[in-house]
Amino acid sequence: MSIEVHRDAWGIPHLRAGSARELAYAQGHNAAVDRAWQLEVERHRAQGTTAAFLGPEAVGWDRLARQSRLEDTARRCFRSLDEETRDWVTAYTDGVNAGLPEGAAAAPEFAATALTPGTWQPWTPLGVWLATHLLFAGFPTKLWREEVVRRLGPDAVELFATDGPGTTGSNGWLVTGERTATGAPLLAGDPHRFIEDPGVYQQVHLACPEFDVVGLAVPGVPGIAHFGHTGHVAWAITNAMADYQDLYRERLRRRGDRLEALGPDGWRPASHRTETIDVAGADAVTVDLVETDRGPVVIGGPEDAEAISLRCPPRVRHDLGFGTLPALLRATTVDDVDRAVDQWVEPVNVVQAADTRGGLLHRVAGRVPVRSRDNQLRVVDAWEDGHAWRGWHGQMPREAVRGVAVMANQRGLAAPLGVEFAPPHRATRIRELLERSTVWTAESVAAVHTDTQLASARPLLNLLDRLSRLSPPGAALRERLLAWDRRMDAASTDATAYAELRAAVVRRFAAEPSLAPLAGPVDRPGVFQPWLALGPRVAFALENLLTTDQLPNIDRLDTVRAAVEEVAAREGDFEPWGEVHRLAPWQALPPGPDGEPGEAGERWPGLGGDLDCVLSTSSVPGYTHRSARGPAARFVWDLARRDDSRWIVPLGASGVPGHPHHRDQLPLWLRGELVPVCTDWQHLTKEKHDD
Repeated sequence: MSIEVHRDAWGIPHLRAGSARELAYAQGHNAAVDRAWQLEVERHRAQGTTAAFLGPEAVGWDRLARQSRLEDTARRCFRSLDEETRDWVTAYTDGVNAGLPEGAAAAPEFAATALTPGTWQPWTPLGVWLATHLLFAGFPTKLWREEVVRRLGPDAVELFATDGPGTTGSNGWLVTGERTATGAPLLAGDPHRFIEDPGVYQQVHLACPEFDVVGLAVPGVPGIAHFGHTGHVAWAITNAMADYQDLYRERLRRRGDRLEALGPDGWRPASHRTETIDVAGADAVTVDLVETDRGPVVIGGPEDAEAISLRCPPRVRHDLGFGTLPALLRATTVDDVDRAVDQWVEPVNVVQAADTRGGLLHRVAGRVPVRSRDNQLRVVDAWEDGHAWRGWHGQMPREAVRGVAVMANQRGLAAPLGVEFAPPHRATRIRELLERSTVWTAESVAAVHTDTQLASARPLLNLLDRLSRLSPPGAALRERLLAWDRRMDAASTDATAYAELRAAVVRRFAAEPSLAPLAGPVDRPGVFQPWLALGPRVAFALENLLTTDQLPNIDRLDTVRAAVEEVAAREGDFEPWGEVHRLAPWQALPPGPDGEPGEAGERWPGLGGDLDCVLSTSSVPGYTHRSARGPAARFVWDLARRDDSRWIVPLGASGVPGHPHHRDQLPLWLRGELVPVCTDWQHLTKEKHDD
């Protein structure tokens, strides 16, 4: 094979090969060397085998992965790929298998868990993708709405089924040439996901005679699915917030040795078998795998009073849209990107693209079923006629780009396809900032990423402004917050004062007698509990709860007054926001006793931003100030000159603790800085020679 591996000053891999297939092998090999532990965790997550080395706490996920048939769906989707794409994906997994021994030898997590690297199958990347996005569209929200209807009645659904910040916080914007210094478009964004260690995106440069592409890859998946720049065309995505996964209430019965499920046409055979989940340090667990004509049963089983099945496009279509990935690498125009994403299935995204010829693109891509509105809102009865899928939405929504196009998960382009969206605050603020200039550059537009204005503070501050009869400390806190600039800067003590007041209001709302029926335990698997807890639901619906007319039994002014007095009574001034609002990444293996990050004993750093800021660093108000979600990457693609583009990830290129490039980008990420994109092979080869 003719494969070259170069690394720039940040350890970012630049891979060059003699063919696209060799390059896929090189990408897989490099991912295994840099991210062996991460890749093996993801493979086991797709298989539902993580408890075998992570212990009892991982059983809930493994059960869901098995019940939802992730690995089997990956096999089916792999078999449906065209021959060229199957061969390309297989080359990637061949590279992973070749690189795993070297990567595992450098990763201490393998020894800590006694885990031995396994073997990647050709379909494993599809399983990794499915596992990553199984809960991405938030189908457990339908379970929450069921509880609201059951405990408070159908009218109460609107209290929580509202646009709110609890789902996602991704930003994306396209600035046309008429508003840039060069006359060429700029494309920028920051996908907000759970921050993981190692990171969910890997900066990479892939080149062969057919193409030369730089972008953010998902470790374990070939190509560059979400954010890339070929030198001629650049693309980026945000979550469209579409609803495309349904839950069905099933009736199951046994007829001799056969299991049946009731559908619109009567009782039909359902498949059933059991599997065993091995658990480190505990007894093995048996799980029932049941599948009806709707889909796999993910809650309950043959002997339970209730069973609920999940229906999702990849399982129905035997297709994930992976044919899009090699097509994107070969794209040279927005028309090429447009045709490539026509194949896409899941998740449903808003795609923005621009090319050097002046082409622009802003559209939705993915597969959304046509079905009853009830399906989108709640768990529906499998045996009723009106709940069957009736084909697929055809032409996905798109719109022309004039000056600036912004997508921040708000209700807009994809509104016909979803139920709940993000509030408009981030999108409105981004557009406001971008319209202030007509000479944007890749360097200057990066400042938009870190804006900390919190427009969603307005309803609470409006109520605060109406308060009277406060104690002297309460009145002082009131005046302080009314004079606050509404920025969640890391150094701001006023931001902390606001966050503490908001937290107190959330807790008091959650304790209100009229909402008390929702506070009790919900008999659902633990993996769904984050969607079913009242406190976080109140926190994410707070704007609506502070302004709605649907809460006649709650005196909002009295609630805010009591919260003000509670917070004002605390002794001492508030700490800076960055002291309490700290990064809290997810790690498959809990850190050791030396410290939170597991390196050098330091604490994870403090952050600016908040839920509805452009700098969307999410916590759960009322319960923790720590931020588990935030910008999993930032980038600015420059269509005038690719090497003027910029990017950053929260940690670094390497997934190996203690490696020089494990966390070297973290200080810059915290400051909102970006590092240069380098695609000049002459410079890269000279840099390697100089080393």
